[in-house]
Amino acid sequence: MFKASVFTLYPDMFPGTLGMALAGKGLADGAWSLDVHNIRDAATDKHRSVDDTPAGGGAGMVLRADVLARSLDTHLAADDPWPKLLMSPRGTPLTQTMVRDLASGPGAAIVCGRFEGVDERVIEARGLREVSIGDYVLSGGEVAAQVLLDAVVRLLPGVMGNDASGTQESFETGLLEHPHFTRPVEWEGRQIPEILRSGDHKRIEAWRRAQAEALTRARRPDIWAKRDA
Repeated sequence: MFKASVFTLYPDMFPGTLGMALAGKGLADGAWSLDVHNIRDAATDKHRSVDDTPAGGGAGMVLRADVLARSLDTHLAADDPWPKLLMSPRGTPLTQTMVRDLASGPGAAIVCGRFEGVDERVIEARGLREVSIGDYVLSGGEVAAQVLLDAVVRLLPGVMGNDASGTQESFETGLLEHPHFTRPVEWEGRQIPEILRSGDHKRIEAWRRAQAEALTRARRPDIWAKRDA
């Protein structure tokens, strides 16, 4: 069973969206588990302080190394097999390949960043791998952690009704996914392409492939360029 261990200053944000739909059903059915740890519980002063001003000056606050390390060490063993991730806008971009790698493993510990950032020393000392879900900045890593976990959980055995669905989507084959249609055949004067109603599966597969290639070239030239590299 895939085990997710989340470290956050806002534990009430979980499971959030992860408690609904496919992820929520998988959680209820025991396909995966979720432990949420409040980083503030590791604070030692009467104010339960978790942050301080940046060394060298500057705006905002920084999550303290000693508090976060204490939280991690309390709940994780040194020999735990799962990766330790930090959701961060400066991290490695999350990809479907990374998602599949995580889904094939035993689980993940995920730290939700806050404030201006996390003290660099704890990132190095505890081997945190920084991961980003896009080139923009959020208020904190909780939403990003839910995005990552949703992408991973849906690939776990038994979570999707049809496991083959996970192998026929955007990014799985190095292409964006082809267009989809369903009934009614005609809607507002627009018809399902005739080829999809032909019953000729070889022609349908070729059409879908061509559509996927055209969409990828037009919308994600960066992905298309990697295919030619």
